[in-house]
Amino acid sequence: MEPKVIVIVGPTCSGKTSLGVLLAEKLNSDVISADSRQIYKFLDIGTAKPDIVLLTKIKHHFVDILEPDENYNVSRFENESLEIIREEISNNIVPIVVGGSGLYIKALVDGIFDTVDSDEDFRKDLLEKKRHFGNEFLYEELKKVDPESASKMLPQNWKRVMRALEVFHLTGKPIGEHHLSHKRKSEFNFVQFGLRWDREILYKNIEKRVDEMIEQGLVDETKALIQRYERNINSLNTVGYKEIISYLNDEITLDRAIELIKRNTRRFAKRQLTWFRADDRIVWFDVSSYKDLKTIAEEIIRREDLQ
Repeated sequence: MEPKVIVIVGPTCSGKTSLGVLLAEKLNSDVISADSRQIYKFLDIGTAKPDIVLLTKIKHHFVDILEPDENYNVSRFENESLEIIREEISNNIVPIVVGGSGLYIKALVDGIFDTVDSDEDFRKDLLEKKRHFGNEFLYEELKKVDPESASKMLPQNWKRVMRALEVFHLTGKPIGEHHLSHKRKSEFNFVQFGLRWDREILYKNIEKRVDEMIEQGLVDETKALIQRYERNINSLNTVGYKEIISYLNDEITLDRAIELIKRNTRRFAKRQLTWFRADDRIVWFDVSSYKDLKTIAEEIIRREDLQ
């Protein structure tokens, strides 16, 4: 029987981090973070990163390992996470993966396509078009040749849009077809659980968290980041930081920035839910139906016979 890997998913502000820690404590394990932003140093408040006390108590892989201006990709996450999982299982530890980055979870569970070569001249041409005509132009170009992939992206995710255009240019096939044909040999039994809230309660949780981020010093954290790094680095193209940068650029007021962070976080949570709901392998827990997250942790352990 394939060894089990526990995966905890859900939208932002759903309690994933707390549940992962509870499981790690009960199973004497640690946490593999599948969060594409907590991987960066100094992005603490804006990513709701676990505090230093918690990080000291429970080891979190892929938290605070890169400078904000370093590049990272989902293929690297897949390979590095699998190495950690293999090591933990060899030591009779149950790996616990926690995160809301759907693409990272998909890469880990199913594998992801990353084999088509690059065409540097074509990339330069796309970058020049982006500079002259903007993200929307590239997005419209992708819609012409690969509407299905375009429907799963946003114009601001221009790197993903460019990669999809590049793959089609090089192979004549949509990137989705390559993803489907990229099947990794199954080594593990990834058992996925999701945390689900009533939407109104989730949105209240989001608004509360944003207010707490402002009180904790999100503005000062952002100031320090843009003083040390360029404002347009990819890691800062993130809900919370990009709105505060607009405020610091005197483009909007602080009140408007806070309003936009709340709105954009709600939209982000909605996209996360849409992504995860498409995977019928995920077992969902309605949080309001349980006494607390500890009860859910105990239910997961009981279901999977982990003790």
